[in-house]
Amino acid sequence: MGREEQRAAMRQMREGLIAELEELYRNAFDRIGDQDLGEGAVARLTQLLLRSREAAITPLEQEIEAPLITSPAGQPTP
Repeated sequence: MGREEQRAAMRQMREGLIAELEELYRNAFDRIGDQDLGEGAVARLTQLLLRSREAAITPLEQEIEAPLITSPAGQPTP
């Protein structure tokens, strides 16, 4: 597998992981809404879940959006 194919495969893997995480968090938010926990408990749990989602997904998104800084030896930087 060439370098570009590896890069594309890694991007596809990250995007797939993000999609799976989004689905997981969407289901968790739905479950919270279905519980009779009271406003305060729901607010605290929702805030924790939002922070968890941000911590899980942001690094994957940043890696996808990061520009390529290095090039293989002997090739110009894009």
